[in-house]
Amino acid sequence: MLKPEDFFDLEGNHLKELFKNAEYVWDGLKNISEYIKNNITPNVSNLRKGSSFLSKDMIIYDGRVLESGFIIDTVKGIVRKDGIVLEGAAIIYAGAVLMDDEICIGKGTIVESGVLIKGPAIIGENNEIRHGAYIRGNVIIGNRCVVGHTTEMKTAVMLGESKAGHFAYIGDSILGKVNLGAGTKLANLKIMESKIVVNIDDKRYETGLRKFGAICADGVETGCNSVTMPGSLLSRNTLLYPNATGRGYYAPNTIIKLRQNQETEGRK
Repeated sequence: MLKPEDFFDLEGNHLKELFKNAEYVWDGLKNISEYIKNNITPNVSNLRKGSSFLSKDMIIYDGRVLESGFIIDTVKGIVRKDGIVLEGAAIIYAGAVLMDDEICIGKGTIVESGVLIKGPAIIGENNEIRHGAYIRGNVIIGNRCVVGHTTEMKTAVMLGESKAGHFAYIGDSILGKVNLGAGTKLANLKIMESKIVVNIDDKRYETGLRKFGAICADGVETGCNSVTMPGSLLSRNTLLYPNATGRGYYAPNTIIKLRQNQETEGRK
């Protein structure tokens, strides 16, 4: 019920090792720093050249940094040089801020102007990191993800095909194949100072974590301006309705609605 495979389809996922020896799904949060340390291949030092702010559009292609001689099709997100499409080229637009060298940007990823990235961070392939996104460090982004406008990530993981397109906060959380509605906030810190405890059917699970946002399993969707309380576990195919608040553990296929007493029901 609380194992990583109960929440995520990890077969063939290159981030599966994040959960090595994990008894509970939230143990993956404890492994983020070590995973990054063992797997990061930084590739932005030649973009930065000692400066955090990129003053012009730049490309990472085939392990090399290109500063000129290319044309970017901003609609299709492809790069051409001498009339030839550079398959898998990563685009980092002028105005992006890369705060240090401990950053890896994968093939086909687009980093728009106004993005700020602090390392260590592994950003995989074919991702959209949109204008105003703030990646604060200890972040792992898989493949085909969206980190949207004014979305903030900190000590968090997107396992792949994870979408947080608008105004989200993702702190100390793990996301599978999910879609977060605009304004979704995954709160990660209790008001009263104590470690997070998960209570399920009168059983207490001591997570050992002072900061713990949410685990959002494959198929989870959240509505606009929804919130999860620290230590929330949204199992597969759970729906969190607009303006509603999720708290604690939810079984698969649950619908969480905004009602007088914050009732839940099974998903049809």
